[in-house]
Amino acid sequence: MPAEPNILILSLPHGAAHQRAARALQAAFITLRPSARVEVIDTLQHCTAWFRAYYNSYLIPLTLAPAWWRWIEGRQHQSESTGPGWVYQRGARPLFRYIQNFAPDVVIATEVGTCELAALCKRETRAPFLLAGVELMDFNRAWIQPEVDLFLTTHPDLAAELVAEGADAAKVITTGQPIDPVFASLPGRQASRDKLGINPHAVQILILFGGTGHGNPDRILGELIKLKHPIKILMVTGRNRRLENHLRERYGNSPHMRVLGWVDNMQEWMVASDLMISKPGGGTLTEGFACGLPMLAFDPLPGNEERTCRWIEKWGAGAWIQKPEDLAPKIESLLGDPAQLAALRQKAAALARPHASRDGALAVLELFLRKTQAVEPRSSQT
Repeated sequence: MPAEPNILILSLPHGAAHQRAARALQAAFITLRPSARVEVIDTLQHCTAWFRAYYNSYLIPLTLAPAWWRWIEGRQHQSESTGPGWVYQRGARPLFRYIQNFAPDVVIATEVGTCELAALCKRETRAPFLLAGVELMDFNRAWIQPEVDLFLTTHPDLAAELVAEGADAAKVITTGQPIDPVFASLPGRQASRDKLGINPHAVQILILFGGTGHGNPDRILGELIKLKHPIKILMVTGRNRRLENHLRERYGNSPHMRVLGWVDNMQEWMVASDLMISKPGGGTLTEGFACGLPMLAFDPLPGNEERTCRWIEKWGAGAWIQKPEDLAPKIESLLGDPAQLAALRQKAAALARPHASRDGALAVLELFLRKTQAVEPRSSQT
């Protein structure tokens, strides 16, 4: 029987998806192998200060010049690296030392840059750890590093894209995006509505602004007030207290609107809702699929999230609202045609992979076991 593995999961605080996926995988590993050592780290906190500033500098064009960032991100999307190799080598020296001291059997990267850093560490130090990349609806050619032993992908279409760009098909599997285990044991729709105080016959629209509260609520709500169908609106602002306070002041007295900040029972709100309006982050989208909740993708960040919008439409699990004035007509169309809305919900549910974290962890452990068994006979003969 092989020893319990040391597993190091590299995450980032950019948005919430990377951290949620990392924690979901950690929980799955601990359930499957309780004696294993499994640690999640913020990768940048183990790099130099100047490298952290460099890595986070994308926020400048993203905020001040989105079109410029779209061009930069598009170039990165097709490049073999997301940044200059010498910058990564020098800036990540403390990270490499941390990895060596941790002595992992497996390193898992939940973001493309962290995958590059782990691959570089493995290459330079000749470390024997297995490296797994977890693609979170964020395909980038830089994922395809020769040191990567396993790619966990969110959907067969993204797996095919990896292979088409040069990844070894034998290393690519589709397990889904790791999400919290609560999405694998969902409450019933009516039970959720009763618990949350939602009228069983009301049309509930869930508006999410991401973990950091990104988005323009007044633009969205300015369109929703044009609806002729009666609806209930729930807005979740995440950790953005300023946005939460603004919405409470402006809309808090409306009997049709409800404002919440950070919530720990997102699965109940999703199950109880009919439609979701959100920027198309991979974590939010995947959790919605698990609840059979279609997304009207609105205000995506330039680059990857725009590509995600195209996947949503290809899969038929929602729609990309490219202009604010298209939002109300699209909702009116869906509410006026229950069969159309039901079809969206069915297609969203068909994409659900509620056990993705467990399946991903099992795939990694299976690879670790194969490697260990291949090494043990040779070592016993020496």
